[in-house]
Amino acid sequence: MSGGLLRAVWTTVLAAALTVSPTAASAEPGPVPSEESVPLAEEAGGTAGTDTEDTEDTEDTEDAEDAEDAEEGAGETDAPEVDAETALGAPEAPRSVVTLLRELQTRYQAAEEASETYNATAEKLKQRTAQVKKVNADLAKARAALELSRGDAGRLAREQYQGHTEFSAYLRLLLARDPLRALDQSHVVGRLAANRAATVERLTDAARRADTLAAASRKALDQQKKLADRQRKQRDTVRGRLKEVEGLLATLSEEQMAQLAGLEQQGVDKAQRELVASGALSSTRPPTRRGGDAVAYAVRQIGKPYVWGAEGPGSFDCSGLTSQAWSAAGRAIPRTSQEQWKQLPKVPVSALRPGDLVVYFPKATHVALYIGNGLVVQAPRPGTKVKVSPLASNPLLGAVRPDPDGTPLSTYELPELPEGARDGADTGYGTDAAPDATP
Repeated sequence: MSGGLLRAVWTTVLAAALTVSPTAASAEPGPVPSEESVPLAEEAGGTAGTDTEDTEDTEDTEDAEDAEDAEEGAGETDAPEVDAETALGAPEAPRSVVTLLRELQTRYQAAEEASETYNATAEKLKQRTAQVKKVNADLAKARAALELSRGDAGRLAREQYQGHTEFSAYLRLLLARDPLRALDQSHVVGRLAANRAATVERLTDAARRADTLAAASRKALDQQKKLADRQRKQRDTVRGRLKEVEGLLATLSEEQMAQLAGLEQQGVDKAQRELVASGALSSTRPPTRRGGDAVAYAVRQIGKPYVWGAEGPGSFDCSGLTSQAWSAAGRAIPRTSQEQWKQLPKVPVSALRPGDLVVYFPKATHVALYIGNGLVVQAPRPGTKVKVSPLASNPLLGAVRPDPDGTPLSTYELPELPEGARDGADTGYGTDAAPDATP
């Protein structure tokens, strides 16, 4: 074999070796991450900050496609799923239950905030729809009046042109009785025609304004519908994230569920003791007549289930209960806890009287009705029923009074409570079953 041929063969072999080597190296498997390397707390923090960022923008006019894109982007921040058995293994059980409790509370608050925000928007949508309906009816009346006036104006013009009117006999009578004061027939008809023309012009302007208002109202209604649709999707997304945690909750043993409920109750008891020790609940003031009626209504609902967005009569959410209690007492108040906190007069906790509303959490996402003796009636959370709880069952934001000008009754006794009125966890999750967030 010649030297040139030998060099060619070795060059070919070397090139082939260089080509195969990187491929072989890249095919070698690397280390597989362990599921235990993903802590439950990390999963908890992955979505907490993105649940309801946009829900307070009640005048947002961006179109629905942009809103859906934003929601899809927010959904991509979810942390990896965690195997419940691994996260809640025996050596780490106490810590895992505490972590799960915190995550459950965080996600519930986010879900209730999104639901209350959506409820407020849905209520405004209902009002806007009624407003548009009324504006359209007014517009139809304005157009009908305009057409009628135009017809009358045309008739008068024709009669003036033809030289006779329905008033001619009466005018002749006037001329016969008082020639000095009677007006010429053509002058009277001319003046009537001018007045009718002015009326037509006025009605034309009114119809034009009504048409403009109707168009603006329909546009506002369309924007409100888009906002409500976007917030409904956000609410459903947040509820879905809550159900992920509830899925982990369903895997707990009875012992772990008892520990979870005990941790919750410890927090409630401690907060209530501190509130009582502060002297804020040193006495029970009598309610007004309407306040007493609201209390009586709320007590009658004890035992009915919590359902998202429900306003009775068979089920309630937190603000559905309080708004319906005051509606039954003859006083309409805003539908949601956030609007109740925003619109109703605030009172110090130390001045509470039965019938006042107690609002919880920094964003006013939960509300209950005070009945006296440091107790409230509330629809706590999904999976629970309307019940009586200590006033400090959740982090207290403040209190509002639907009837600040009402006259208090001379005496008041706490209504007789039905059997089991205080049964169950005050924070909404007992040991009987995992909560169900189905609307």
